[in-house]
Amino acid sequence: QVQLVESGGGMVQAGDSLRLSCVASRRPYSGYAAAWFRQAPGKERVFVSAIDWTSTRTLYADSVKGRFSISRDNVNNIVSLQMHSLKPDDTAVYYCAASKVPYDIAPGEAWYDYWGQGTQVTVSS
Repeated sequence: QVQLVESGGGMVQAGDSLRLSCVASRRPYSGYAAAWFRQAPGKERVFVSAIDWTSTRTLYADSVKGRFSISRDNVNNIVSLQMHSLKPDDTAVYYCAASKVPYDIAPGEAWYDYWGQGTQVTVSS
């Protein structure tokens, strides 16, 4: 079992930046792809970004393209989400997810096997 722990959330103003981190308790033998999802109050959880094991492939939701950047440090089992130009619509609980398929990524929740507990991001106008 892989446990994921997110950190870095907080309350910021519109236009500010935040960096979220997700630490995995261990690394599956063959590596893992990772993703970030978010769930705003009263809404379903939606895809934000994903990255494969080698950082060769990344994927972003249209709503965050050009503002968010996903990266990873496989030595320390950390996946990060750098968020710039934050908007009130970015307010949500952000979840980290990992897939046992290391070299492919997808925006669907079903693709991912492990989930963190989430970290709250609140952006005020």
